[in-house]
Amino acid sequence: MFGNWLKTSILMAGIIALFGVVGAAIGGKGGMILALLLGGGMNLFSYWFSDKMVLRMYNAQEVDAATSPYLYNMVEGLARNAGLPMPRVYIINEQQPNAFATGRNPDNAAVAATTGILQMLTERELRGVMAHELAHVKHRDILISTISATLAGAISALANFAMFFGGRDEEGRPANPLVGILVAILAPLAASLIQMAISRAREYEADRGGAEISGDPGALADALHKIDYYARGIPMPSAEAHPETGQMMIMNPLSGGGLAGMFSTHPPTEERIRRLRAMRGR
Repeated sequence: MFGNWLKTSILMAGIIALFGVVGAAIGGKGGMILALLLGGGMNLFSYWFSDKMVLRMYNAQEVDAATSPYLYNMVEGLARNAGLPMPRVYIINEQQPNAFATGRNPDNAAVAATTGILQMLTERELRGVMAHELAHVKHRDILISTISATLAGAISALANFAMFFGGRDEEGRPANPLVGILVAILAPLAASLIQMAISRAREYEADRGGAEISGDPGALADALHKIDYYARGIPMPSAEAHPETGQMMIMNPLSGGGLAGMFSTHPPTEERIRRLRAMRGR
């Protein structure tokens, strides 16, 4: 677990440094400082409001013990197992089987499941999925993924600005236009790769933590196999409209394979299942 946290910390430092580099390419030292200040402000905003924004994007509806006792009571029992406060529980009206967690800390967390996943999985499998989401809450992964997604998006925006309007050195002279083009191409690619690595590391850790919370690694393994099989043929319009939120889901909700799969924020499902089966063996 410590190794994953160390890797995540290094990757987060890398994406922040990249933000500064892009700022420096646009406006020299002053541009770098301004970019880092902008990044800090965006992170602060994301810290406080990202959960509300994401839930609104997916038109998620909050439920309780009266409106959805099956899901609510399940989450309540798993939260007790994990030693977590009871999170808010939401249902998303989407046929694709998927789920995610959000919130800045365990005291302000929320978990959401699609109607598709509620219909498709058995109770045992759904417990495995919701335990995985609560592991994200326990590890505070939501904050990390939100910051990385926010910075990656800002880097892309800054890089596009550099390409179309050009950069300036510290004396205010126009920079080499070739530099702006290279920054516009390479910076978003590097940010995406770092974001992908952060997300993959956290998914493996949430699989492990979720298996411990539910006490049944095989349940999550079976659920992942079923979700992977069905999710490929069922589009998720909300996720397609907001692709930056795809990393939050238990399974990549975006369509596309081939080269796009190489840049997926989720690790290969086969490897996730293999690790969970190995846990069950132990």
